[in-house]
Amino acid sequence: MKTAIVNLGPIVSGDWREPYAKGDSILTEGGKITAIGTAPASLKDFDVVIDADGATAIPGFIDSQVHNTFGDWTPRQKTVGFLESYTHGGTTTAISASEVHVPGRPKDPEGVKALAVAAQRCFLNFRPGGMRVHAGSIIMEPGLKEEDFREIAEKGVWLAKAGFGAVKTPYDYGPMIAWAKKHRMVTMVHTGGSSIPGSSGIWADHLIKIQPDVSFHVNGGPVAMPDEDFPRIVNESKIALQVCTAGNLRTTLLLWKLTKEAKQVDRFLIATDTPTGSGIMPLGMMYTITHLASLTDMPVETAIAAATGNNAVIYRLNSGFLKPGKDADIVILDSCVGGSKKEALDSLRNGDIAAVAAVITDGVPRFVGRSRNTPAPNRKVRVAECRVPMDFAGAAH
Repeated sequence: MKTAIVNLGPIVSGDWREPYAKGDSILTEGGKITAIGTAPASLKDFDVVIDADGATAIPGFIDSQVHNTFGDWTPRQKTVGFLESYTHGGTTTAISASEVHVPGRPKDPEGVKALAVAAQRCFLNFRPGGMRVHAGSIIMEPGLKEEDFREIAEKGVWLAKAGFGAVKTPYDYGPMIAWAKKHRMVTMVHTGGSSIPGSSGIWADHLIKIQPDVSFHVNGGPVAMPDEDFPRIVNESKIALQVCTAGNLRTTLLLWKLTKEAKQVDRFLIATDTPTGSGIMPLGMMYTITHLASLTDMPVETAIAAATGNNAVIYRLNSGFLKPGKDADIVILDSCVGGSKKEALDSLRNGDIAAVAAVITDGVPRFVGRSRNTPAPNRKVRVAECRVPMDFAGAAH
């Protein structure tokens, strides 16, 4: 499909160093962004033309901690369709935090390998609401050997999670993390107090010793580690630092201060850590952006980058940026009807959510006009031309 988005206002790139792209149009073909700039004089070759009416384009959010199971269902909250609902909050990519919520999940080496491979394969061609889900994160359990990580990596599993296994101490994850890294897997570790009965709390001493790629919910999931651990994680390691909506807001703000002072903005990531006991949060990514943009000196464009481009770099994805050659995962935002601000970015700076006026994933419009999870946009974002048998209208509330 060839899709053109024209008459845009600001185009936020997802790169905090160069936060804006020049132009008023984004052109896509075959699931990739082909050009950003000025639209061609004729758009007759495009299957769909979206008139943004001056609204703001951003990359689709990458929620780098989602507790998926199989299908679009969460047993933790007994809810069907939560992933599809997250697309209506602007999330176009989700990354598994391991399938730990699968009822009766296996805990032996063969079982955790089988669970990871099955989840990874099931989501290869299943895109709820158009979202891409990177599933199949092996749960590190005692008994796993290097050969096990080599085997599942060859089968396509590239995510590994520590923090829920039956190890004696968190230090026992060290060899498994090293094996996973050797086989090009991205390694992630629960951080803070225990979130489920029987698992261990993990603190700065553990993280610095075992050296994962990502410290999950470093702000608490839901219970944060002691304040004195935060400067150590920032200054004594190169671990990516993920904050989550379902964590501790005060330590989220503390971590930004420390990260900025250390000039380590690339390591700052945003996710939701849902569904959990904290619930289902279709607008979770946007809420954390508003918290940072309104309660700290973090530029709103940097907060968006932490939810998009920063995640893409750490997880080696081709999405997260509005640049030619990147995956055509695009969200159109606007200020909400009834709000005090007239522009989407000003709304976020003000601590308000923005209206999600359209979501495009893989170059395909998933809805255009309004989201069912936000108030209506002020601008009339619409399909101006359509040469395929769909209207892409957003569902009404």
